[in-house]
Amino acid sequence: MKLSSKNIETRLDTVYDAIVVGGGMGGLSAAIYLARYGLTCLVVEKGKGRSLWMQDLRNYVGLDPDTPGRDILNHGTKQAIEWGADHLRGYVEEVTDEGDTLAVRVKVGKKDSTYPVFRSKYLIAASGVIDKLPQLENMQNVYDYAGYTLHVCMICDGFDMWDQKAVLIANTEGQIGAAFVLNWFTPYISVLTHGLCEVSDETKQKLADHGYPLYEAPIAKIHGENHKMSGIELTDGTMVEATTGLISMGSIYHNQYLKGIEGLEWNGENLVTNDMMKTSHDRIFALGDLKQGINQVSIAVADGTLAATQIWRNIRRASEPRKWEENLEKVNVAV
Repeated sequence: MKLSSKNIETRLDTVYDAIVVGGGMGGLSAAIYLARYGLTCLVVEKGKGRSLWMQDLRNYVGLDPDTPGRDILNHGTKQAIEWGADHLRGYVEEVTDEGDTLAVRVKVGKKDSTYPVFRSKYLIAASGVIDKLPQLENMQNVYDYAGYTLHVCMICDGFDMWDQKAVLIANTEGQIGAAFVLNWFTPYISVLTHGLCEVSDETKQKLADHGYPLYEAPIAKIHGENHKMSGIELTDGTMVEATTGLISMGSIYHNQYLKGIEGLEWNGENLVTNDMMKTSHDRIFALGDLKQGINQVSIAVADGTLAATQIWRNIRRASEPRKWEENLEKVNVAV
């Protein structure tokens, strides 16, 4: 059922088998499997996740390469609800371990917000990350190209940059190292720091040895039309020719709601999980970008399947088996 402020009261006394934080590819995969296992689940989706920014999904089996991420999310949400999952647009602010249950506090509505608390036996953290973008005075100028010809994932989109003139936009010296991986796809790389970091002489020399120009002035404007880049203008007037680019500026992790849970094992901002996506907490699972590993749609979808399956196994093993009562009654009568 699709939940909102109008009908949310009908679910406040429900103890869900699982609450899924995040309605992206991994979270929806988990919700679909949970529902098909006959388990009760609630998906809490804040909106505007990473998958929404994918203008096309060119490397997922069975989908046309121009399929936008938003279409997959809409279809997956509809599918999860039709199988029996609940879905709520809201922002998870805090998770509290109550022993047998987890209490999930959600902010619903930007204006006149309410803060309902839902409970579940298990929680699946699938809230993902959002990529940092270069901050310009006119951010619409960035949005016009991000996800089209200005990419954030080399593994996903390196092929689409093949032998093109590319810019690598980095905000730390460490992120500049991506240039020496990007060169598998194209050697025509210009490195831009947007004025955000100092670059050592050693790194400057390494870039020069590969023929990669370094520009340290801030970005003023991205040039192009119809989402296709033609170059980047810097504040010092320099024009860097480029038809594509890779943003390598790190990510913001949506994991704050778990920081109060004792016993969770972290590796930086990533949660450590086993091969079934269970964290070091017996009732909390983590998927996709929140766990250690490669950030790919295909992997997040598989992660959701694994987490849901392990939760089903746990609940099934702790439950009484279903019996064919009519046959048992016949046996008892015969005896």
